[in-house]
Amino acid sequence: MNISLLEREFEETSLSGNPKEILAFFYKVRDLLEAGELRVAYKKDGVWVINSWVKSVILSGFRYGVIEKYGGDAFSFFDKNTYPVREFAAEDNIRVVPGGTSVRRGAYVSQGTVIMPPSYINTGAYIDSGCMVDSHALVGSCAQVGKNVHISAASQIGGVLEPVNAMPVIIEDDVFIGGNCGIYEGVVIEESSVIGTGVILNGATPVFDNTTGEFLRKKVDAPLRIPSGAVVVAGSRPVTNGFGKDKGIHLYCPVIIKYRDQKTASSITLEELLR
Repeated sequence: MNISLLEREFEETSLSGNPKEILAFFYKVRDLLEAGELRVAYKKDGVWVINSWVKSVILSGFRYGVIEKYGGDAFSFFDKNTYPVREFAAEDNIRVVPGGTSVRRGAYVSQGTVIMPPSYINTGAYIDSGCMVDSHALVGSCAQVGKNVHISAASQIGGVLEPVNAMPVIIEDDVFIGGNCGIYEGVVIEESSVIGTGVILNGATPVFDNTTGEFLRKKVDAPLRIPSGAVVVAGSRPVTNGFGKDKGIHLYCPVIIKYRDQKTASSITLEELLR
């Protein structure tokens, strides 16, 4: 597949302004996303690159789709006809456990992945092989999830469609995300990291590395990145000025407490026993 040719086709189709042509191209791109042959973001020479035009195509599906009713009376829902729920076959080797899970068309889910109920995986998302998406978890639109990632119960992997040039949340290979976590605003979690229960990561909150004494922050031209192998837990830091200083007020602050070792690795292998 030649991405440059697809991008050129996108430009020509957009300039035409013809809804039928735009929808036909949308369906083509949606199928490629769903097959894992095209991604919203990909890693090239160690750097994550955004296919912003792919986001534009995804948005065109919302613009030109029409609302339809799906399902029976008791469990009916209403959505754009361009984004129905995905169906899987046994040969896909993907476990979708019953109980209210939905995977939207245009999302890629690779073999060996387990999806516990209820969970939701939105369009444009990419989930590589051997992952666990636990109960009440969300993988938002365009989020990129690597191999052997465990997303624990009630954790939220934020999505982003607009602006089209914004970095989606990226979770690299072998990451463990504890329960009730929230990863938002284009945060990149590098491979083999461990995110402890209840940790919230976004572009506005600095992360303190207790092993170096430095704060990690989002930059103008770069997202917040959690280094490979980091073990992050919820923490706080004192307010240093204003009334909060006198009252002993603290602000939320995630803390890298250490980097992954054999003890950490052995404590997060439970999902392998469940498979």
